[in-house]
Amino acid sequence: MIYLGIDCGTQSTKTIALDGETGQIIASAAQNYDVLPGLPPGHMEQHPSQWIEAMEATIQKVLESLGTRRKQVRGIGISGQQHGFVALDKQAQVIRPAKLWCDTSTVEECDLLRAHFGGARFFIERVGLDMLPGFTAPKILWLKRHEPENFARLTTVLLPHDYLNFYLTGKFKMEYGDASGTALLNIHHRAWEQDILKFIDPALIEKMPKVGSSREAIGVLKGELAERWQLSSEVMVSAGGGDNMMGAIGTANVTAGLVTASLGTSGTIYAYSKNPITDAKGEIAGFCDSTNAWLPLVCTMNVTVATEAVRNLFGWSLAQFEAAVASAPAGSEGIMFLPYLQGERTPNLPGGSGVFHGLTAHNLKPALLARAVMEGVTLGLAYGLERMRELGISPAEIRLTGGGSKSAIWRQICADIFNCRVVTLAQAEGAALGAAIQALATVETTHSVNDWSASIVQVNRSEMAEPGKQASFDYGEIRQKHTALTQTLAAQKFL
Repeated sequence: MIYLGIDCGTQSTKTIALDGETGQIIASAAQNYDVLPGLPPGHMEQHPSQWIEAMEATIQKVLESLGTRRKQVRGIGISGQQHGFVALDKQAQVIRPAKLWCDTSTVEECDLLRAHFGGARFFIERVGLDMLPGFTAPKILWLKRHEPENFARLTTVLLPHDYLNFYLTGKFKMEYGDASGTALLNIHHRAWEQDILKFIDPALIEKMPKVGSSREAIGVLKGELAERWQLSSEVMVSAGGGDNMMGAIGTANVTAGLVTASLGTSGTIYAYSKNPITDAKGEIAGFCDSTNAWLPLVCTMNVTVATEAVRNLFGWSLAQFEAAVASAPAGSEGIMFLPYLQGERTPNLPGGSGVFHGLTAHNLKPALLARAVMEGVTLGLAYGLERMRELGISPAEIRLTGGGSKSAIWRQICADIFNCRVVTLAQAEGAALGAAIQALATVETTHSVNDWSASIVQVNRSEMAEPGKQASFDYGEIRQKHTALTQTLAAQKFL
């Protein structure tokens, strides 16, 4: 049988076809799009119709590639960018463009929520994370405060992947993983946190879909779509999940000791946990995962955003950029880069900006600046990884995904800074693959989603990097200085 995995991201939607018998990806397609232009600083939005159009187009291309084998499609799984707020009216029509995970316009709403509940501690204990601008809850309050006429029309709150599930099945439902990224779900009881909902609006609970197990199907593909796509009338749509939750399944990060690090536009590091993990500092999000366990996660907003900026600054090709970084010594001869070009989520600096520190007449060179940027974004992720270690997560291996993982020099920098072996995956599209594996496990229940993941996902050992190649260089000391510089500048409101 064949299973479609669809990953709806900030920059594109990708669809793959997974052969359930061989575990191979046998077809794929992608379509790019962008955020809405001309919005005020901090506002990042997309219209959900973009996602539908891209999903339709990529499914059609994949099915064309499958030819007569399209009749073997038995399941569809959706991975979606987390935290986005899709507002529907009583006719199930989209009220306004979706505010995205990278939208930082809700600082005031976060402050109001914290003030009412006595600070961050309440949220950390109940929903497993601090109330930060990226999450969905403050976006809903923003709509109420800034667009009351639209809030009055609000009937249903969905996340991006939920909206695509609704398009495919006509049903409203959320699963534990993506729901935990709203900052409205009690991660211990896996139920909506009534106190927060009531503060935002007394009627909000009526507008939240039912939340349930990540292992239960949403339903059957709508007949009109099955007919149009020439598919079986019995195609199941699995629960799906957020892109990080699906990425965990798609990198076989479904057991203790493994950690996934994504080097994409933004960066994430996350791990599997059998029990909920809460960080008293609020820096590690205590998400649920999409296998009915938990997924402690740290997110940074500037990874390839920063490396691409410096590459474009010097007009380099990717190969030239790689060569420049590789030619520079570890530590970039004292240059440190704070990569907060579009604010930051960890640490919580929504209005932050980037900083080069340690420049001299001797080290002000393109190659050293390039390496400092690559080291800087990796040090930002390492800050979160060290916090995870403090909370009891001990990685034996880190699995790299995202565009940055294709770089040999970046893989080595990750191994040295993370102080852990890193590997890449044979299959590039972790989130889409995870969605397809979840769909497979929903239909073929002889094995759990964890077992299917472990059997299908293949590690590329030829791209493995071990720490210690720079034996005489102490990245631990640099990491401490990087953190101290951020904290000092932030305290003085220079970031």
